[in-house]
Amino acid sequence: QVQPVESGGGLVQAGGSLRLSCAASGRTLSSYVMGWFRQAPGRERECVAAISWASGVTYYVDRVKGRFTISRDNAKNTVYLQMNSLKPEDTAVYYCAARSSPIIASNWQGYDSWGQGTQVTVSS
Repeated sequence: QVQPVESGGGLVQAGGSLRLSCAASGRTLSSYVMGWFRQAPGRERECVAAISWASGVTYYVDRVKGRFTISRDNAKNTVYLQMNSLKPEDTAVYYCAARSSPIIASNWQGYDSWGQGTQVTVSS
């Protein structure tokens, strides 16, 4: 089973950038989708981006399109989330998750393994 471990969260001013990393251990990711989710207090967990490892097909929720970019490094078994033009409403705990299917899904129930989460705080 894949075990994701996130890093890279922190505090940034509005308009700034952060890059999150997720190192996945346990097995190769060729038949997996890796997703980035976030959850703010009192809100549902939402998928902000996902990538099918083998095909490179990506998904973004509308509110981050043009600002966030998901990418992968095959050699390092690592997925990244580059976040630009950050807004206060992007403040949340961000989670990396693995889905044991090459087909992208945006519902959190479709993912099998989760990281511990990393806090992203965007100040206004």
